[in-house]
Amino acid sequence: MSGDIILIGLAGVLSSAAPIIFGVVGETISERAGVINLSMNGMILLTAMGGFAVSLATGSLILGFLAGAAIGALVALIVAFASITIKASQVAVGFVLALLCRDLSYFLGNPIMGEAGPRLPSASIPMLKDLPVIGALFFRQDLMTWLSFILILAAWFFIFRTRPGLVLRGIGEKPAAAYVRGANVNRLRYLYTVLGGAIAGLAGPIFSLSVKAGWKGTISGLDGIGWIVLAITIFGGWNPFKAAFGAYLFAFLQWLGLVLQPALPGLPSQVLQVAPFPLMILSLLLVNIGNAEWVELSLAHLPPRARRSISRLLRAMNATPPAALGTPFAKD
Repeated sequence: MSGDIILIGLAGVLSSAAPIIFGVVGETISERAGVINLSMNGMILLTAMGGFAVSLATGSLILGFLAGAAIGALVALIVAFASITIKASQVAVGFVLALLCRDLSYFLGNPIMGEAGPRLPSASIPMLKDLPVIGALFFRQDLMTWLSFILILAAWFFIFRTRPGLVLRGIGEKPAAAYVRGANVNRLRYLYTVLGGAIAGLAGPIFSLSVKAGWKGTISGLDGIGWIVLAITIFGGWNPFKAAFGAYLFAFLQWLGLVLQPALPGLPSQVLQVAPFPLMILSLLLVNIGNAEWVELSLAHLPPRARRSISRLLRAMNATPPAALGTPFAKD
């Protein structure tokens, strides 16, 4: 395989990871505020269909992306209302919405299935596009892929380097303490849940208007991506940089499956197509395995040097959720 083909493939990994990054960052913001948006899988399907339908009807890519963000925000608003105001189970509400949004996307999208619509064009930055290696990887992408790079940096900076980000972490970790310090916990949870939903809502149109242009119903290949987004959020430890690594890893595994298929003709193609999903689940188990009691007992039998090395590795991989995640807040 030539170097140019590998570079083109890796550039494709970056672009195909872009919608997952939008979903993961949106979910990270929501969960940092203490609200689990479990509707992610159905929401991505519905925003993919809705964004494509609006873009097809209007001929405007911008309106298509805005429609996706609006649908994502609306679904997140329902999650917020049910979990914050009514104090219903976030898991139950999110799971029901995931199924409802999925079925709605297939039903409402049936008339436009297979239609040819607008597609986000690739672009390039003069001079930078001709740089060795990085030019092909980073500077010959479409706008949403570039925005995904910016989103990772902006989300990390906001969460960990700004005062509003400190408040965001506070309402997800210790909402009572944040309330005593003047934060309107429930109002902020509404705000960040809807904001996270709007950001994640862009994932659908990126699929249907760029990565997998068009709407093909049940054969779109998008069903299940939302669950991967939720898994990568945990894998990334609610940190945009680590979550982005998980998104790129998943996209790389999908690309690797396509690359290995010709070299393994005896292996059914379906095996390599679904392999990234169990591999991500395995990675998720490894992220949390350090908390298991049997792991600590097993490490106790190892030589001190090996035990320290493995313990450091497990601590580095360990992901601790926000302490108040999924817990309603009520003023005393």
